[in-house]
Amino acid sequence: MLRAFLRTEAGSTSVLLAATVLALAWVNSPWGNTYEAFWHTPMGISFGDAAFSLDLRHWVNDGLMTVFFFLIGLEVSYEIRLGQLRDRRLVAVPAVAAFGGMLVPAGVYLLLNAGGPAAGGWGVPIATDTAFVLGLLAVVGARCPDPLRAFLLTLAIVDDVLAIMIIAIFYTDRLSVPALLLAVLLLAAIVTLRWLKIWRAPAYIVLGFSLWVATLQSGIHPTLIGIALGILVFVYVPTDHKLLLAGEAVQEFTSTPSARAAREATRRVQRAVSVNERLQLRLHPWSSYVIVPIFALANAGVRLDGETLRAAATSPVAIGVALGLLLGKFVGISLGTWLPLRLGWGTLPGNLVWGQLLGGAAVSGIGFTVALFIVDLAFEDSVLHDQAKIGILAGSLLSAALGWVIFKLAWDRGGVCAPPDAEPAEELPDTLSVPVGPGDHVRGPAKARVTIVEYADFECPYCGRLHPILEEIIRKNPDVRLVFRHFPLRTLHPRAAPAAIVAEAAADADRFWEMHDVLYDNQRFLTDADLEHFAAELAVDPWGDVPRHVERVALDETSGRESGVRGTPTLFLNGRRYQGALDLDSISRALEEIRESP
Repeated sequence: MLRAFLRTEAGSTSVLLAATVLALAWVNSPWGNTYEAFWHTPMGISFGDAAFSLDLRHWVNDGLMTVFFFLIGLEVSYEIRLGQLRDRRLVAVPAVAAFGGMLVPAGVYLLLNAGGPAAGGWGVPIATDTAFVLGLLAVVGARCPDPLRAFLLTLAIVDDVLAIMIIAIFYTDRLSVPALLLAVLLLAAIVTLRWLKIWRAPAYIVLGFSLWVATLQSGIHPTLIGIALGILVFVYVPTDHKLLLAGEAVQEFTSTPSARAAREATRRVQRAVSVNERLQLRLHPWSSYVIVPIFALANAGVRLDGETLRAAATSPVAIGVALGLLLGKFVGISLGTWLPLRLGWGTLPGNLVWGQLLGGAAVSGIGFTVALFIVDLAFEDSVLHDQAKIGILAGSLLSAALGWVIFKLAWDRGGVCAPPDAEPAEELPDTLSVPVGPGDHVRGPAKARVTIVEYADFECPYCGRLHPILEEIIRKNPDVRLVFRHFPLRTLHPRAAPAAIVAEAAADADRFWEMHDVLYDNQRFLTDADLEHFAAELAVDPWGDVPRHVERVALDETSGRESGVRGTPTLFLNGRRYQGALDLDSISRALEEIRESP
């Protein structure tokens, strides 16, 4: 689910960028006066004397964007129930970072605009544009992309929820109590249908549209309803019963193909997957490739002639927005990341180093979709409106450039996981301090010509990539043996140490290598519940003798540190540190050189 979401957002960045460029080109073309005229074209629905009409821009901002925020609600619901938001320690750091990334930009803006006519625009630089950020990360190609993207996605989810709350609380000018009461009743009707487990799409569509109209008339921005409805959509893990029924239906269709069997198989397979996930799969492409680009086309247009740019260069609105995005986001997210880590409130989702985190904080200053959205709510004056847009464009471009520079300069160990302070000042030893002995975990012949000692942890993604390579080497080279030693990077991989303990418990039952392979095949699933499940499958008591197993892991860690190990994976070939690339060809050549040496 997370990977599919990231691919969709990153892939849509080019479409969103094209729509932005088109909007700017349109406004600054000889036909620029048609831009506003087109988007103010009225369009509505009438039935007898009753009529409901909005101009095109409001249909986009208040209508289509409700679908965008509905998808945010779906994502929040999924992540809370089944995704990484279940783990409070993983949520704590990006959540505090998101809060800092909103508070500091708002403060920077108000430093320049407090007490003035544009003070209400403090909400413009608070939000991060997920699509642009993830698209830039795909281009940058950071060393640890998956954990960084997971961190920024969690931050963006919290950021979006806070932005919606700010829109609802601070950017609601008028309030119609009768319409608000009607909206509450309609929302209660939807909740009741959900509670009664009535799943009739037409009923939800009619009630949802009526709720949108009532919310719009109440004065509260309807995007709030979008995210609320998304959170209400059911999400669940497929039950064994549903999977069994789906499998039986597919098997029946395979053995006796027919239209009836095909329909039943389709129905059973769909029911095995939650409505939340099905809606995300269907609506994400529409949101990413159609709705958000149309929103950019309708809102990103701003005149960029000499007079406008000169005015923006001295405008506290444009400068406040640009600095809020560029410096406010960077400082706020950096401090918001450092503080919970310092206080021990949470952990990071993988092998992230500060260079990558600072790069992520910088590119989070790309504020576009929600920033433009708030501009339309915060300013009625067209001059302030345009200056804020110029500030968004300038701040976003500068944030992207700053992030690019930081990523280029970031500390890089060439594909080895290590903590930010891992680079030692002293010259590291390159020989194995503790020879292979009876207590080691060995795979291969006892009298092998070459011994590979691997220091690794079970959560390290690079160790996971190396795992099949070492398996292939052992399979193809009968004169090579592999020795595994634990080196869990506890500050980066919080689940590595428990996984090592469970592996040692499996070793007590002579099933270490079976557990070793299971853990590497399931690196994304290393919670205590997952480890207990793996142990049960191998008939192992995972927590039977934890103190002894902790001591055993500590011995490996001590030998690793004495041997100069500072990151994972680290290999020693016949007692000498291997310095080459961690791919099959490079390691095979090193083995051949050892065989040829006297």
